[in-house]
Amino acid sequence: MDARISWELYRSFLAVLTEGSLSGAARALAVAQPTVGRHIAALERSLGTPLFTRSQTGLSPLESALSLRTYAEAMSNSVAALERAASSQGPGVRGVVRVTASEVIGVEVLPPIIAHLREQHPELQVELALSNKVQDLLQREADIAVRMTRPTQELLIARRIGHVAVGLHAARQYVKRHGAPVTSADLRRHSLIGFDQPTAFIRVAGKSFPALQREAFAMRADSDLAQLALIRSGAGIGFCQVPIGKRDGLVRVLPKQFTLQLDTWIAMHEDLRNSPRCRVTFDALVDGLREHVAAALQD
Repeated sequence: MDARISWELYRSFLAVLTEGSLSGAARALAVAQPTVGRHIAALERSLGTPLFTRSQTGLSPLESALSLRTYAEAMSNSVAALERAASSQGPGVRGVVRVTASEVIGVEVLPPIIAHLREQHPELQVELALSNKVQDLLQREADIAVRMTRPTQELLIARRIGHVAVGLHAARQYVKRHGAPVTSADLRRHSLIGFDQPTAFIRVAGKSFPALQREAFAMRADSDLAQLALIRSGAGIGFCQVPIGKRDGLVRVLPKQFTLQLDTWIAMHEDLRNSPRCRVTFDALVDGLREHVAAALQD
């Protein structure tokens, strides 16, 4: 095996794995399709093993390719982190910082925080990676993470924000048409909004609310944003963060019977503690999210 394989070949390899074809990888990388084909062929020669089977429908990865995927992704994350660090060279707060958060936090809570941060530091560039999947800070998938669970990995700097309450909410127009449930049993006559495919978190939370299982939901979506949009539209009753519900004028129903507490944290790799771009972003997120948590406690 040739030990001196360039990153460019692995980059094309990862794009083919992700897109499933040479043409898709070429579009993703903004290069010519023959270039990607040459890279894959060169990588296979260097490794001394085939990586894909070719067909009219695209490229199917062999076990040899799948076994390399984690390492290629780690290389990609490291290259991106290196580029972010390089962009910050120079005086003051500048460069790129990558923040990961859940869909709801990223869309409903972070924008005004980031807008204020950019007003203070106009040379700072912020990348938002929104996903309910927990991004790995040790693998440099992001610089800073907003997490709704306590970080357990070593080598992370973590700051606890507090609990964000989540409860059942409905739009005022829905309550006006159908009334508000007074007891848990009343939910059976209401249109409920919830998940489609359960996650590990949902399975744990479901133990506290056995009445709110998949079959009980008249409308199902695995996107928290889609569920929130349905609630706002007056389609039914569903779970929403209490600060967001209060801000949007939603009606909280059965608060004593249905309450979840999300333990909220901000975390980043300890190697970034002296990075101006990461430090000011970390502090801004802490301050902004503490205001978000406190909003649920205000009358």
